[in-house]
Amino acid sequence: MSQSSRLVRASAGVLLAFTVVASLGGCSWFRKGPKGDYALSPEARPLEVPPDLNLPDTSGAMALPPAGGQTAQQQVPGAAPAASPSGFTVEGTREEVFARVGTALEGIEGLTISSRVQLLGTYDVSYEGTDFLVRVVAVQNGAYVSAVDPRGVQATSPAALKAIASVQAALAR
Repeated sequence: MSQSSRLVRASAGVLLAFTVVASLGGCSWFRKGPKGDYALSPEARPLEVPPDLNLPDTSGAMALPPAGGQTAQQQVPGAAPAASPSGFTVEGTREEVFARVGTALEGIEGLTISSRVQLLGTYDVSYEGTDFLVRVVAVQNGAYVSAVDPRGVQATSPAALKAIASVQAALAR
């Protein structure tokens, strides 16, 4: 054999060995790929939320708005709200006053009691085409009777004010 053919065979063998090593290097058995969520397609990966967006804003969590025009320092827990045309305070327990308010409401001509819930201290009434609640709440001096509209704020309709004035007059006797 000639020296050039040996050289060709040796270079062919080296080339074959290099090809085998290079092809095995590309095989997944020998290569370490990404693991976990990064191996998934972008559509299948879980949503990543920036750290400042994954918690609710609590900067104003403890700020309470003033009720009825009073500041938070003027309010006393269990005290009756300030006097208003839609409410008044009566001496007695909440249960006693609730029963007396029911009797007074039944005595108002044209007023219909749709429901009464003693546990909540409310009467759902309709008077002169207006629906509202008459609510009895325990306070320090007795019970506070008030008219509340469907939104949960003081009822200021003429019918509600007239009904509360009639109940107040009946309970004063």
